[in-house]
Amino acid sequence: MQYDKIVQGKFISRPNRFIAKVLIEGIEHTVHVKNTGRCRELLTYGTTVFLEKASNPERKTQYDLVAVMKTYTDEREPLLINMDSGAPNIAAYEWILSKANEKGHKVRKEVAYGDSRLDICVEEIGGAKTFIEVKGVTLECDGVAMFPDAPTERGVKHIKELVHCVQEGHKAYILFVVQMKGISKFRPNEEMHPEFAETLREAKEAGVGIIAMDCLVTKDSMIIDKPVTVEL
Repeated sequence: MQYDKIVQGKFISRPNRFIAKVLIEGIEHTVHVKNTGRCRELLTYGTTVFLEKASNPERKTQYDLVAVMKTYTDEREPLLINMDSGAPNIAAYEWILSKANEKGHKVRKEVAYGDSRLDICVEEIGGAKTFIEVKGVTLECDGVAMFPDAPTERGVKHIKELVHCVQEGHKAYILFVVQMKGISKFRPNEEMHPEFAETLREAKEAGVGIIAMDCLVTKDSMIIDKPVTVEL
């Protein structure tokens, strides 16, 4: 996926989960944050952020915060992390579509199933269906990617729907899109949300595939790249 008109700024503060104060070319702007998660370890005072300028000049917030350069107190190099919550679904769709096109399969987005809307459905020529739920991962600790960074009852609900998919004869996967490189493994954030971690383990036992993929991230793009070891 590709952004347009990216500018660089310095993060100042986040008054609420929807907006942030950012310094761009010496001027303070109120910008839209495209991630309602906590992201406290990412958005620290003075850190470098990247923003996409809005195409509509009449919009109240003229910039969307889409990426951040995470810095460390030790000798580790800064890590560029995409934190746009819409990016994982777009990147996943592009990645899955490229694979499906090779086999002539049909790919649909936002497919109703049970009481939920699952992110992606792949329909094979013979009629078999694979349902995929996509989760973006921005939380990193000592080279380990973790999800979620806040309790997510919606995430638990989606995993249970995937189990229902398997029980009804379909294939089902949960795809964790790690919005960065340099990750050694992925694991659920059990300390933050024990129920999510337990539900994920139960889903695997029920036949739901658990996949994590890292991404090639630049200030104006994000592309799914390579598998990451999943540790449940």
